[in-house]
Amino acid sequence: MENYRIIIGYLFYIIVVISLTIYVSKMLFKNGKLFMIDIFRGKEDIALATNKLFEVGFYLINIGWALLIVKISTYSNELISYQSLIEKLSMKIGGFSIYLGIMLMLNLFFFLRGRKKSRQYTKGTTQQPQIKTT
Repeated sequence: MENYRIIIGYLFYIIVVISLTIYVSKMLFKNGKLFMIDIFRGKEDIALATNKLFEVGFYLINIGWALLIVKISTYSNELISYQSLIEKLSMKIGGFSIYLGIMLMLNLFFFLRGRKKSRQYTKGTTQQPQIKTT
């Protein structure tokens, strides 16, 4: 097999990006559980179910993207060197890490936005209705 180094690169890439995705997901949704409970005003069962659905969606989007961009390009029929392979892998894994960081921040934004909307809704329902007289 002439391009065994590329196969090694693919295996390394897939292991690293899936591990990164699992780590970020576990941290995000373990800590996001508190936001979800706050958003759903203490209804823990619906908060945990929603949080789990978000976690599954996070996995599908990020692992799907990682697999979509897995290709390691070579510009000739020559055997890829270890140096070239490491450089290509660092670019791919670095780019994926940046993407994963953006996805993390986007999820945090949605958690905070949901919390803010929930608090606005709670404040709006605790006020006494205004009776207009004409």
